[in-house]
Amino acid sequence: MAPPSHVASNHTMDKSITLPPDEIFRNLENAKRFAIDIVAKVRSFDHTASDKLYEISVQEEVTARLHFIKFENAYIETCLDFIKDHLVNTETKVIKATVDKEDEMSCLIKGCNFVLKNIPHEAFVYAKHADSEFRFQTTDPDIFPYLLVNIGSGVSIAKVESEDKFERIGGSSIGGGTFWGLGALLTKTKRFDELLQLASKGQHSSVDMLVKDIYGGSYGYLGLTGDLIASSFGKSATADKEFSKEDMAKSLLHMISNDIGQLACLYARLHNLSRVYFGGFFIRGHPLTMHTITYSINFFTKGEVQALFLRHEGYLGAIGAFLKGAEEDNPNQYSWGENYAGSSGLMSVSPDMYPMQRARSGTFDMLEMDRLDRQLVNLPLLQEPSSYIPDTVDLTEDAPAREYWLFCFEDALDGVVKRAVASQPDMPEAAVRAEKFRQKYRHKLQTLRYQPFAYGSLTVRSLLDTREHCLNEFNFPDPYSKRPWLVDSYDQWLERLKGPPHKCALLFVDNSGLLSRGTEVVLASNSGPALNDVTNGELQILTERIAAMDPVIQSGLRDDRLTLVQNGSSSPCLDLSRLDKALAMVVRERKTDLVIIEGMGRAIHTNYFATLSCESLKLAVIKNSWLADRLGGKLFSVVFKYEVPAGKPSQEAAVLTP
Repeated sequence: MAPPSHVASNHTMDKSITLPPDEIFRNLENAKRFAIDIVAKVRSFDHTASDKLYEISVQEEVTARLHFIKFENAYIETCLDFIKDHLVNTETKVIKATVDKEDEMSCLIKGCNFVLKNIPHEAFVYAKHADSEFRFQTTDPDIFPYLLVNIGSGVSIAKVESEDKFERIGGSSIGGGTFWGLGALLTKTKRFDELLQLASKGQHSSVDMLVKDIYGGSYGYLGLTGDLIASSFGKSATADKEFSKEDMAKSLLHMISNDIGQLACLYARLHNLSRVYFGGFFIRGHPLTMHTITYSINFFTKGEVQALFLRHEGYLGAIGAFLKGAEEDNPNQYSWGENYAGSSGLMSVSPDMYPMQRARSGTFDMLEMDRLDRQLVNLPLLQEPSSYIPDTVDLTEDAPAREYWLFCFEDALDGVVKRAVASQPDMPEAAVRAEKFRQKYRHKLQTLRYQPFAYGSLTVRSLLDTREHCLNEFNFPDPYSKRPWLVDSYDQWLERLKGPPHKCALLFVDNSGLLSRGTEVVLASNSGPALNDVTNGELQILTERIAAMDPVIQSGLRDDRLTLVQNGSSSPCLDLSRLDKALAMVVRERKTDLVIIEGMGRAIHTNYFATLSCESLKLAVIKNSWLADRLGGKLFSVVFKYEVPAGKPSQEAAVLTP
């Protein structure tokens, strides 16, 4: 069971359960529904408050934020006490999955659809003996159809064909409850996690009868290796000895997992489905469980079908219950994004492999998601959307690169804190909040050293996004809003423009050069602040002011040949699979045949290897010596990468990402 819950600030419960910090659940009193905080406050900018471009005032606006907490049934009393104290007998609260009972399978599938659509790198393949045990999958834009194997007390198998169409096509009474029940009888161990810990230390071959125990080796005629299990618990019937708890638990785990794996394979082949997702309390991120199921699937399908697991499988029912309760608000009309600052992330439960891993019992796992103001879609010009990978280097698999970039981000932390404080000079508590940011982000970096898979594939982009999320959590939406000027003659230049015009000016330009050629230009800039990148709101002001002085820009705006559109991102990097839907529409309507991507974040850290169905330019100066060396160049090397797909004639329309 994974009930979602809120925990109020300064609320204590003496029930041996670790509470999240006070910051986790902001503005609880404003929540409309159990599991969603409707009015978490964020910062936005009012450009009309000042004449100066970067003297912008801060105002409060509301955004929707989902909070989920997952914990064991042993702590259900704490959950119920919390509901009683904070959510019952109030007019604005609606409780789902507890008071209003919802169909479990329907909720699970709604939750599964939601995470697959909204969380990149949600699904992964588990490879126990690989350098990187978690191999995250690129999500196909079309997530359907798929098979969902939910392993709870028993097993339910559903074929999911669309958002609203699914069918339970099979199941079994032999599931997680069987493992737990028989395990308790065999080992006298009552706790599920302890049973798995026993299994992780056991040798199943002490209890199971293997092929080689019968034939003296492999059975080549049938293609059976000697180490294959011929009979689960087969040796216990003839051996005159006591078997260890560890060995019996391991044998039992193999027996249950192999049975479920074969059942899933048969249904996948029967219904011609290649995507099979496993979830339920039997999984719960346990490496041993995922390994045994993966082995079973690989064996029975000869590698044709992969066992796929979900980072947030423990939250599916709670998410689905929320979605069913919020249908009048139509939550699926928006895109949602995982907030790394407020989420626990995927955690291995192997203390030997990951010494920082906390014990799960008595603690919360958390998931926090923010509703975005716009729908995010693929760039229509991606050549193969299903195989598009934004990031150039996967730090999850590249250990030297991971160590270098984690060091870089930690080394830069003091500077970020100083900029955050400087961005809010009139707020005396800014230094305190900045210190909390420092502690939070440093803890995230330390966690990622041991658990680089926590939020999917670890990349430079995800490290930047995590930093932005942590800054926003402590109300630093734009640390660069007060930008330092090395040389500031701006006011003198404005005064000079009030005087007589120059006779002739030589301008070295980029975008207006395209306009002069008759090319339509779409400027796609960030929707929200990130580092010192220009935002769409700022670009609107800049463009209007430039148009007053530049006839090319002025005519471009007037004739609708120059269009400014937000890209849907608040990151210094660029994920072309998650762009503002309005931008995608403009790209189609303008029949865009040239894409220009500029800057290290957008053209090097991401999209360096991206293939488009039109001509493209990727432009950057490499300002990092390690990255320059990795790419085979030198510091400050210039990248001017022009790519032309075969058989695509030019139509003179461009999208630029400043």
